Amino acid sequence: MSSYNKFARKRIAALVALAFVPAHAWAEDAAVAPQAQQEVEALPEVNVKGRSDVQAVDGYKAERASSPKFTAPLIDTPKTVTVITEEVIRDTGALTFQDALRTSPGITFGAAEGGGAFGDRPFIRGFDTQSSTYVDGIRDIGSQTREIFATESIEVLKGPSGAFDGRGSAGGSINIVSKLPKAESFNSASLGIGTDSFMRGTFDTNVAVNEDVAFRIVGMAHDADAPGRDVVESKRHGLMPSITLGMNSPTSLTLSWYHLKTNDVPDWGTPFFTNNNGTVATGDDFIDGRPISVDRDNFYGIKGRDFRDTQSDIGTMQFRHEFSEDVVLRNTTRLAKVSNDYVMTRPTVSVANLAAGEVTRSTRGRNAETETFVNVTDLSFPFQTGFIKHNMTAGIEYSHEETDTRNYVVVNGPNADLDNPNPNEASPDALRNPFKVNARVINKAAFVFDSMELSEKWLLNLGLRYDNYETTQASTDPAIDRFGNDSDFVNYQAGIVYKLLPNASIYASYGTSSSPVGLAVGAGNQQNGNNLGVGTEDLDPERSKSFEIGTKWDVFNNLSLTGAVFHTRKTDARIPTAVADEFINAGELEVKGFELGAAGKITNKWQVFGGYIFMDSEQKDGADIPGDASDFGVAVNDGKEMPTIARHSATLWTTYDVLPNFRIGGGAFYSDKVYANPGNTAYLPSYIRWDAMAAYKINDNLSLQLNAQNLTDKKHYIASYTSHGALLGAGRFTFLSLNLDY
Repeated sequence: MSSYNKFARKRIAALVALAFVPAHAWAEDAAVAPQAQQEVEALPEVNVKGRSDVQAVDGYKAERASSPKFTAPLIDTPKTVTVITEEVIRDTGALTFQDALRTSPGITFGAAEGGGAFGDRPFIRGFDTQSSTYVDGIRDIGSQTREIFATESIEVLKGPSGAFDGRGSAGGSINIVSKLPKAESFNSASLGIGTDSFMRGTFDTNVAVNEDVAFRIVGMAHDADAPGRDVVESKRHGLMPSITLGMNSPTSLTLSWYHLKTNDVPDWGTPFFTNNNGTVATGDDFIDGRPISVDRDNFYGIKGRDFRDTQSDIGTMQFRHEFSEDVVLRNTTRLAKVSNDYVMTRPTVSVANLAAGEVTRSTRGRNAETETFVNVTDLSFPFQTGFIKHNMTAGIEYSHEETDTRNYVVVNGPNADLDNPNPNEASPDALRNPFKVNARVINKAAFVFDSMELSEKWLLNLGLRYDNYETTQASTDPAIDRFGNDSDFVNYQAGIVYKLLPNASIYASYGTSSSPVGLAVGAGNQQNGNNLGVGTEDLDPERSKSFEIGTKWDVFNNLSLTGAVFHTRKTDARIPTAVADEFINAGELEVKGFELGAAGKITNKWQVFGGYIFMDSEQKDGADIPGDASDFGVAVNDGKEMPTIARHSATLWTTYDVLPNFRIGGGAFYSDKVYANPGNTAYLPSYIRWDAMAAYKINDNLSLQLNAQNLTDKKHYIASYTSHGALLGAGRFTFLSLNLDY
C-alpha cells in the first residue's frame, strides 16, 4: 500500500471520528431529555419571506435563488433557472461539480490541454461558461476541478447573464452556494466504500453556541481509481470552517475559509484520427469521425511522469445589516488563491501512426497560480411609486484578478502501442519554463435590479449593469511585448410576468451579455482569440442577446414544471484574418430551441428532478480566408452546427419512499452526439446512462445508501478538446455509504 493510500485512509478515519466528538461533547445527556428534543422539533418554521438572500428549499425544489439580484421568487423570475439542491446531489451520488451538473440538461463539457488550462469547463446552451462560475455570488476565477463536499446547492442561470455578472458567457452562469452556519446544532458524517478502490469520508458539524453565534465545519477525504480506466486515479481532501456572529441580530458577520487539495493522474482519454485539415478517416476502426475504436481502459499517458496537483484557498467575509425587515445592506469581501500544476500526455494518431499501429505521446504541461480580491456591496429595499410596488437591489463591485502562468519545457514520450499501451515506459522529465506570463484584470461595476408589481396579475423585472474593464498581459521574457485592453460596456435585462394563477405564470424576457478578450485572466480556454495578444488587444467585447418566452407552474404536492422557448445570438464574435494570430469582431453564432424542466414532489413519497432540451445551432459570417474543419470562425464552416452542443439532451431522476424507512430511486442521462470541431467532421457519439440508488434508515441517527452508476457499463465520452481527443465517462461504479446524523 502506498504512503498516500495509508495517509488517505487515516485521514478518512480521522474525519469520521471528528464528527462523533462534538455529538458527545455537546449533547448534554440527550437520552434523558426527550421533552427538550420535542420542544426543539416543535419550533415554528422560520419565515424567510422578503429575504432575497435566503434560498428556500423543499427537497428537490427551490423556491428562490440565493442571490439578492433575484428580487423575486423563481416562479416570478422571467428566466430559466435550475437549482440543483443538496438532496439531488446526495441522492444521485454526485461526487464532483461535474457530477452534479449532469443532472441539468443543456450542459456539456469541454476539455483543455497545455495552452488552455485543464479543469472544469462547462458549456451552457453551447457557450463556454468556464469563466462564469461563481461561489456565493463571487466570480471563481482559476482553472480547477471543483468538489461538492461544502456545497449546499448549485444554481444554473441559463441565457445571457451580463446584467447579473458583467463580463461572461452568452449561455449563462453557475453559482455554487456554500454550506454556512445555521441557527440549530447538528452533526453528520458519511463513510463510503465501493468498487475501483473507492473510499470517501465526509463530516458536517454545526454548533449554535448561543442565539447569535454559530460555528460550522465541513470536511472531506477521497481516494479512488477511475472506473473503466487503467492507471487513472484521484486523491483529494478538503476543509471549510465558518462562523457567524449576530445570527439573529440586525447586524451579522460571517467568516469562512475553503481549502481543497487534489493529487490526480490526469487523463486525456482516447484520440480522434484526423489529418492536418481536420477531416477524419473512415474504415473498420475509424467510423464517421468518432474517437478511435480501442479498449476503454487503454491509457496512453506515462504513469511515472504525468501528474496534476491543484489547491484552492478561498477566504470570505460577509457583512449584513438590516435597517428594517425589508431594508438590508450587504458587503462581501473575498481573497482567493487557486493553483493548477500538471504535466499530461495528449495521444494523437496520424497516418504514419496508423500504419505502424502506434500513438504519438504529445506532452503538455502548465503551472498556473491565480489570486483574486473582490468586494461587492449591495442594498435591498422596497418602495412604492403610485400604485406600483418595487423590490429593488442596487450595488457596486470591485475585483482584482491576477494569474501567473509558466508552461513546461517538455520532450514527448516514446510512442505507445495503439492497442496495448504500456504506461510504465520511461520518459524525459518535464521542466518548468523559466519565463512566466502575468495576466491581470481590474473590473469596476455598478448594478441595479427591480421587480415591480404593476398589479396582482402583472410583474415587471428589470436589471442593468455597467462595467469598466481593464486587462493587461506581460511576460518576463523580454522578447514578448506587453498587451492591454480597456473596455466599458453595459448589459441589461427586461422581463414581463403574467400571473395566470397564484401558482402559475407566463413570461417573456430579453437579456444581453458581453465577453471581452482576456476575461479568464489567462486561466481559461485560449481558442479563437480569447486570450490577450497582439492580434486581439484592440478588439471590442463579443455581444450576445437572447429572447425567451416561458411558463412556470407549481402543481401536485409541490412540483415545479417549467417550459421555455429561447433564441440566443452572439454578434461581433472574434474571427481570424489573413494575418496570423490576428482577429476581428465580425462573426455570428446562433442557438435556438426549447427546454422543459421538472423539480419537486408529485406526492409526499415521490420526487422527480430533470428536464429535456432541444438546441438548433449555426455558425455564421465566418472569415473569407483559407481554412478547414479545425478552424473557428472561417467561412468554410458557415451553416454548420456549433461544437460542444448536444442537439437533444435529457435527464430524469426520481425517488420513491416504498416504506417509511426505505427509499429507492433511479435515473437516466441522455446526450445526443456532440460535434468536437467547427467543421463537424469529428464528434462524440450519443449515449444514455442509467443510474440507481437505494437508501435504508436503520434508526433516527443511522442510514445506509447504495448508489450504482452507469448500470449497463456503457462506454461513452463526456468531453473533447476540438478534434484532438475525447475524454471517457466512468464505467460501472457502485458504492455504499454509511451516514450518521445527530
